[in-house]
Amino acid sequence: MKVVAFERSVQGTGASRRLRNSGKTPGIVYGSKDPAAVIELDHNALFHALRKEAFHSSILDLEIGGKTQKVLLRDYQMHPFKPLVLHIDFQRVSATEKVHMRVPLHFTNAETSAAVKLQGAVISHILNDLEISCLPADLPEFIEVDLSKVEVGHSVHAKDLTLPKGVSLVLHVEQENPVLANARIPAVKAVETEEAAPAAAAAPAAAPAADAKDKA
Repeated sequence: MKVVAFERSVQGTGASRRLRNSGKTPGIVYGSKDPAAVIELDHNALFHALRKEAFHSSILDLEIGGKTQKVLLRDYQMHPFKPLVLHIDFQRVSATEKVHMRVPLHFTNAETSAAVKLQGAVISHILNDLEISCLPADLPEFIEVDLSKVEVGHSVHAKDLTLPKGVSLVLHVEQENPVLANARIPAVKAVETEEAAPAAAAAPAAAPAADAKDKA
């Protein structure tokens, strides 16, 4: 994705306020061996870009003064109650250096799992993203979590994933192996099943008693 920015010559609270009033958003780009640069971006274009999932987890082409550099979105601040982007941070990336990035999880095939189809389980998503490490060229827009084989009472962990080539879990995620999703029978359904079981067992016993009464 391409992002167009412009060099910003003035800084400070007052300058940033005037910038926002003119429909611009202040920002900064840092990293690599180059010094940090203060920039400004068109607010409306930026606001709509931030609504796209790929903008948060992809290598971006940031153009400043006709020159393009590879960056990652690292942080941004929103107004507490207005649809207003107050500030944004980008980090330069090198093609030869690995990056740590939180990537969204896409859960698939839940409706085809035996837990859902045959047992009426509900699958809960515990995490919505995961921190990974990879070279910029290998950075995926998302990671797929296949739920087709999940069983009732079991969970899908980070280490259960089939990661794309060149992608690995960061060290602390590897060690913690967090739960991504689990399958559980809803409490109401479980109670109904328990109440139905004694009734089903009592039905065959009631039949002989009825026969004996008829013979009498």
